[in-house]
Amino acid sequence: MKLIIQIPCFNEEAQLAETLRALPRKLDGIDIIEWLVVNDGSTDRTLEIARAEGVDHIVDLPFNMGLARGFMAGLQRALLEGADIIVNTDADNQYNADDIVALIEPIIARRAQFVIGDRPIATIEHFSRIKRLLQRIGSGTVRFVSGTSINDAPSGFRAIARDAALRINIFDGYTYTLESVIQTGLSNIPVLSVPIRVNGETRPSRLIRSIPDYVSRSIISILRTFFVYRPGKTFFLLGIPPFLLGAFLSARWVWLFLDNSERSHVPSLVAAAILILVAVMLWIAGLLGEQLAINRHLLQDIQYALRLAHADRRLSSGVEKADVKHDRIEP
Repeated sequence: MKLIIQIPCFNEEAQLAETLRALPRKLDGIDIIEWLVVNDGSTDRTLEIARAEGVDHIVDLPFNMGLARGFMAGLQRALLEGADIIVNTDADNQYNADDIVALIEPIIARRAQFVIGDRPIATIEHFSRIKRLLQRIGSGTVRFVSGTSINDAPSGFRAIARDAALRINIFDGYTYTLESVIQTGLSNIPVLSVPIRVNGETRPSRLIRSIPDYVSRSIISILRTFFVYRPGKTFFLLGIPPFLLGAFLSARWVWLFLDNSERSHVPSLVAAAILILVAVMLWIAGLLGEQLAINRHLLQDIQYALRLAHADRRLSSGVEKADVKHDRIEP
């Protein structure tokens, strides 16, 4: 069994060496462990440090494409290198590398295909109260939308089995964390969360520029993913409020009409018609979305087969490995 530990990096020269030195080279139940660094357009010495620390594979993106695309580029490369399990961790060394054992255990035991590290949010000193509160609210929302029991959805410390990695698609250009959980949960891929430890803060988060920005982007990511993977349910729920309000106004107009009201109440009748029409249009959109979802499932199956064939063809080609593979791969 082969494990590849991938680290997306953007200008991480200050922390990368320490992060790499903490990673394991041997684990029980794993035959081969390799390290993969995704250089997301860094302009500092990130690449030099990765080579000096003995990284096995380097994916060099031509410019900064963002965390989500860097994550996907790493997955693609790890699959081509024959990874059975892929562990993703951050370059700032915030996660305790000794807990990789806990992450991969459910996959080895075939209890899960996707495992997320659950940080002790309540005891992390550098997390403010508002950040802890938002984390709980965000994770609760993701649990509700995805149907999973994940406690720490924004955690970047995660393990992914080969089959699950072949099926993952990330459309969000901001972050992969929330979308990947919702996608796997709604795709019936077994997802688990395991407790992990964290190290002290080495630098402020680059993803969270401000709380309002992070919240707005996260909401957009959750809604977009839910619209893509559950269009029928989403549009049906959106159509219920206008339909109920329109039905109420219609019933009120009928009651007033039968009661021989002196006024015609035409505005109420027009509003009722518009609200009911909006509801019907939303439900039609849901039906169309379900039809598109069928096509999406077919395309995903085709994509899965192509990814699998591509990876297997590369592994069976017998191409000799260089000490460090330094490729430019577009996500």
